[in-house]
Amino acid sequence: QLETLEQEEQERLELGAHPIERRTHMVSHQHGMTVTKTLREGKAVLQCQSFSYSQAKLQGLLLEGASLLLLRVLAHRRAVPPGLVFPTIDAEGHLCASSY
Repeated sequence: QLETLEQEEQERLELGAHPIERRTHMVSHQHGMTVTKTLREGKAVLQCQSFSYSQAKLQGLLLEGASLLLLRVLAHRRAVPPGLVFPTIDAEGHLCASSY
């Protein structure tokens, strides 16, 4: 029974005096998970969005770290079971399906 309790992703692009930073923070709680996406240019916050998902929708959730681990196991076994699909969260913070 492995589950993601918290995950943070950060991307930073520096173009002269205007660095652009994108952060995604995911935190698990009793009722599900909250995903907060923040976009900054310099020190100004351009956009901040938050999404919440229920435990029922997250059943079998596979985030980036777990996906890398699964890919290594599948490569080691040299087999991918047919129809292997997991819910995941895309780059925009929305719930979607990931198939292997």
